[in-house]
Amino acid sequence: MTKDDRNDKDDKDGTVPDETATIPAQPTAPTADGPLLAVDGLVKHFPITKGLLRRQAGAVRAVDGISFDVRAGETLGVVGESGCGKSTMGRLITRLLEPTGGKVEFEGKDITHLSASGMRPLRRDVQMIFQDPYSSLNPRHTVGTIVSAPFKLQGITPEGGIKREVQRLLELVGLSPEHYNRYPHEFSGGQRQRIGIARALALKPKLVVADEPVSALDVSIQAQVVNLLDDLQEELGLTYVIIAHDLSVIRHVSDRIAVMYLGKIVELTDRTSLYEKPMHPYTTALLSAVPVPDPRRRTKRERILLKGDVPSPIAPPPGCRFHTRCWKATEVCATQEPPLVELLPGHRVACHHPENAPE
Repeated sequence: MTKDDRNDKDDKDGTVPDETATIPAQPTAPTADGPLLAVDGLVKHFPITKGLLRRQAGAVRAVDGISFDVRAGETLGVVGESGCGKSTMGRLITRLLEPTGGKVEFEGKDITHLSASGMRPLRRDVQMIFQDPYSSLNPRHTVGTIVSAPFKLQGITPEGGIKREVQRLLELVGLSPEHYNRYPHEFSGGQRQRIGIARALALKPKLVVADEPVSALDVSIQAQVVNLLDDLQEELGLTYVIIAHDLSVIRHVSDRIAVMYLGKIVELTDRTSLYEKPMHPYTTALLSAVPVPDPRRRTKRERILLKGDVPSPIAPPPGCRFHTRCWKATEVCATQEPPLVELLPGHRVACHHPENAPE
């Protein structure tokens, strides 16, 4: 019997863990038939105020009506240019930001507008790995204090004590248990990110949102952290939402991929379909920019250079938001916003003139 099997057996009695109980293991399958996370019409507008009376003069439409779901045990990758709303979306589904509109459901429960006290029990199940390993760790605290913070906030004492559990977590993410009393400035960027991963996994969450977990790291270290996340998912049965702008990283870790542009999801499908037969012109342009280091694997593909800059999220263009830079745009693209529809099984796209689509 494996360790996960023993933990699952202990969880079946449904008792609430006391101060000396072992932290329950993350199940590998949902208890209900529905998705683990369901997002419907999620909106986040940041108001812009002017004058002494602080009157609202507009709003930054960071996330402007996105819908998707995440099944237990899978990895959903979210890609797009800087400023498209990826990180804001991640903070909305973890309830670090209050949504302006829409609905977020976790295990069938509406958590969209839960108070801080109402979200407190769910913090064990939903954790986040932040982008910058240098600013996400308190430089005044030791590694032991940082990784043990979730236990103290939730009032949990693992079996064997907090120090022993923290050392186990450090070993789990590839660090030495002897690092317990060291400070963050004594570690490299990759090691700091491993500390952040250990902190996120302390309470055995069901959903982990990783906000560009490798973008601030050296290229030589990125593969190690990506492989670590992959191994941890297999070992602990985690569900990931990984936010990134590097299509090469997303390809290796994701089961399904959502492409965002200016606060909207323009394409959502599985990894194979996205890379072999992308339907949205924006996705095609992104894939054309991915470098292929091996000359023997390079194909004669045309590099698509998009004209102009991304429009301002304060005043997005009417119709399709990509039409100002799209080489396939027509009059209908400038007047009617395309809905995100399923053109092939499991392949949804928001485009009036999709590529690689059935007639």
